[in-house]
Order: sequence, then C-alpha cells, then structure tokens
Amino acid sequence: QVQLVESGGGSVHAGDSLTLSCTASTVTFESYTMAWFRQVPGKVREFVAGIEWRDGDTKYADSVNGRFAMSRDNGKKTVYLQMNSLRPKQTAGYYCAAAYWGRLSSQKYNNWGLGTQVTVSS
Repeated sequence: QVQLVESGGGSVHAGDSLTLSCTASTVTFESYTMAWFRQVPGKVREFVAGIEWRDGDTKYADSVNGRFAMSRDNGKKTVYLQMNSLRPKQTAGYYCAAAYWGRLSSQKYNNWGLGTQVTVSS
C-alpha cells in the first residue's frame, strides 16, 4: 500500500492559479500511474488528470483541458497539478490516486490520499 499526501490547496479568487502536489511513500514511484480526482460533497468523485508511468503520457478531463497541467518528478516521488484560470465551479476536495503499473485507459486506482481542499471564490 502506498501512502499519498496532498498539499497546496487553499482559497483563491476566480482567474487565479494554484499548484497541488502529491508525494508518495514508495521506492517504486516510477512504476505508478498517478491521477488527480475531485469531489464535491454529495457528488461522485470525478477524474481531473492523470499521468502514466511508462511514457509520461497525460490525460485530462474535458472541463480542464488546456488550463490544467499535470507533471511528475520521479526523483522527488511527487506529482503536480498546475491549475490555471480557476473557476468557482472547480471548488472541491482534490484527491491524489495511484495504481502500480496502471493504465490511464482503465481508470483503476487502489491507493488514495486524504485530499486537499480548493476553494475558488467569484
């Protein structure tokens, strides 16, 4: 089991940028496909962005494509989510997820962080 710790959340205004980080406690981080999800109370957790372990390929939800960018630093065992032009409707808890030898196409993750809150005010 991998422990994932998110950080970087906070309260910002519409149009602002924010970068989230997720650090993993594993020596084989480079073999994990990583992803970000978000959840609003009472709603289903939804996929935001992912980065695959094999080739660093990325995938984004249509709602954030072009404004969010996900990256990874295997040496630091950390993934990042750069969020630009934030909107109030993107207010949510943001969760990091990991899957060993995972594939972005399968969307199956068995390791989850506790989340970090992002609040965007108008």
